[in-house]
Amino acid sequence: MDAWIELMQIPVKVKKTSKMKVQKTTRHDWSKEEIRGIHDQPLMSLVFEAASVHRQWHAPEQVELCTLLSIKTGGCPEDCSYCPQAARYHTDVNVQTLLPTETVLQHAKKAKIAGATRFCMGAAWREVRDNRDFDRVIEMVKGINEMDMEVCCTLGMLTENQAIRLKEAGLHAYNHNLDTSEQYYDQIISTRKFDDRISTINNVRRAGITVCSGGIIGLGESIDDRISMLATLATMEKHPESVPVNALVRVKGTPLEKNSRINIWEMVRMIATARIIMPASKVRLSAGRAEMSETEQAWCFMAGANSIFTGEDSKLLTTPNPTTAGDLSMLTNLGLKPMRKVH
Repeated sequence: MDAWIELMQIPVKVKKTSKMKVQKTTRHDWSKEEIRGIHDQPLMSLVFEAASVHRQWHAPEQVELCTLLSIKTGGCPEDCSYCPQAARYHTDVNVQTLLPTETVLQHAKKAKIAGATRFCMGAAWREVRDNRDFDRVIEMVKGINEMDMEVCCTLGMLTENQAIRLKEAGLHAYNHNLDTSEQYYDQIISTRKFDDRISTINNVRRAGITVCSGGIIGLGESIDDRISMLATLATMEKHPESVPVNALVRVKGTPLEKNSRINIWEMVRMIATARIIMPASKVRLSAGRAEMSETEQAWCFMAGANSIFTGEDSKLLTTPNPTTAGDLSMLTNLGLKPMRKVH
């Protein structure tokens, strides 16, 4: 026994080895069959895989806080079936012309104080026109950029020259969602084509602006449509830096007002699948959060979501959204913290 004790007390020299660097690469050749296989696997296995990928690519405790402000509201000529800002639908949205530049800058300052690192501006336009309103948006972008915040815009269709002007003003990102699959697109929107969406995204890329592009579930689409939409994003030459996953907000007066509420597990599956096939992207839990419990949102964060929209006026453009105070309380409860801007 004494000999055994002496043996246990002999210091063991452990050979130090250098830490192996994990090679992180993204794939851009996903097939729809592969994506469907990921999406359809048992839920616990799917979430575990997504959470593992998330930890390889991101700080798992950090969540990006973004604020989205409607700088021009309602009166849009498009016929997007889900949108309360379409002029042809009778909703409670009041038409508001482009906000004064100083008003927008004040909103941005408040958002930064509240912890947001990205300020997004949305205008209910079909497309950007080269006029005084666009000149004013350029000034807004410059002003917010000078606050050391990331600036994002969603203004509708955009030419390459317009994208270049925004880039020169300091725009960091441009949001242009696919909404749904190419095959289902004309069931939701008839005033533009799916290819118009792709053209704008390409113009944004050529200008050197990062891309924010995702979609909406709950429009009446099939699982195959959801997979097709994800495949379009995941097979782009460069994945969108931000991928918003939205649940339809059913607004009275729109054609989709009677659609059923999306099941939380459908959201979790979409977020987890997006995280696995586009590992470097931020996956944003976007519209529909106001109808989700804290527990339901926690599942989405476990599945790889690491970005949310938050704001002082409880609005996501014109639809309900949790308050900043509520979001900060939730993050604290879940052991999460706001992401800091990376210089």
